Amino acid sequence: MQPYELFIGLRYTRAKRRNNFISLISFIAIVGTALGVMTLIVVLSVMNGFQKEIRARMLGITPHLQVIGDGQLDDWKTVLKTVEAHPGMRAAAPYVSGQGMVSLGESVEGVMVRGILPDGEQKLIAIGDKMKKGALGDLRAGEFGIVLGVDLARSMGAHVGDSVLLITPQGQFTPAGMLPRLKQFHVVGIFEIGMSPYDNALALIHLNDAQKLYRLGSSVSGISGSLHNLDLAPQVAYELGQTVPQNTYITDWTRQNASYFAVVAMEKKMMFIILSLIVLVAAINIVSTLVMAVTDKQADIAILRTLGASPRSIMQIFMVQGMLIGLIGVALGMVSGVLLALNIGTIVPFIENLFGVHFLAKEFYYITELPSDLQKGDVLVVAGMSFLISLFATLYPSWRASKVQPAEALRYE
Repeated sequence: MQPYELFIGLRYTRAKRRNNFISLISFIAIVGTALGVMTLIVVLSVMNGFQKEIRARMLGITPHLQVIGDGQLDDWKTVLKTVEAHPGMRAAAPYVSGQGMVSLGESVEGVMVRGILPDGEQKLIAIGDKMKKGALGDLRAGEFGIVLGVDLARSMGAHVGDSVLLITPQGQFTPAGMLPRLKQFHVVGIFEIGMSPYDNALALIHLNDAQKLYRLGSSVSGISGSLHNLDLAPQVAYELGQTVPQNTYITDWTRQNASYFAVVAMEKKMMFIILSLIVLVAAINIVSTLVMAVTDKQADIAILRTLGASPRSIMQIFMVQGMLIGLIGVALGMVSGVLLALNIGTIVPFIENLFGVHFLAKEFYYITELPSDLQKGDVLVVAGMSFLISLFATLYPSWRASKVQPAEALRYE
């Protein structure tokens, strides 16, 4: 591109037009491109934030890797030593899992019961840091203490020091038939994970008490493990599968939550495609602007042609005009999108307080605050894609300008 083509293209963009409608459409094209780019950046950042936050919360209470026995794990101490010996493991601990019902007064709630060793579980997922009342260390073997999720305790009206009745489906045969097992537990603590499925339905008891309650003897349900690098979970699971007994099954967090993360990734792609239509609509406005500009400037084009400008030069002049509109829109959208994504944690609460609404109710969503994780790659992809759409939008009008015949254009001048 020659300097004079760039110069004329910029002059055409800044010059006052005989047709003010062209300037209006140019303005709309800039605003549309900016809105599209801003919306894409903000939405992708929020979706990244949701994925990162939920992943962190999921893995904050669930282990990165589990070695599960066939029904139960008998020689668990040997398996535990094998798991702990792997260089990728940060910590490991046995657990017992089961289902039950907790009763207090007239309140009865279904729960997921997890038997743990408090010290081992603290190293594994640091659940002791999430205690609202009491301490995880208050779970002692033989004392039949229980720690409840905050929402579960609230719905039952349970407090530290209360006694609750834990009912398990592993019943016992009597002359009257099959009866469930009942055991009284004392509430020694209340935790808050911040995720409704756990705060509503998880109860923790000591491992030894769980073994007695579910009649496992000295066996456990499995071994939980956390990794130094959670992205290596599939590799570590495969390597451990070569060393643990054949009657065990190893699963990791990528398998347990594979469907969820696959849905999030698909939603992110679909939102990118759908919101890109905003930029496409703005690009159509660029086409309209340039088509009318070509019509408005036919006499100027004819004069340039008679002075020796080639069709290619004419085409480049109008491409400069369209590209400048797209570039301004992309730049404005990038700046506003980045600023909005970085401050969304302040803006959303302000809107909620202003209108008295709450976008993310805890009863329905894993998290209650709108997160944002701005990633440089997303910003660059959005900006590059938007600019390319704007560039392609200039091709047809610019090509039409290059086909203007001087004699035809100047016939009635």
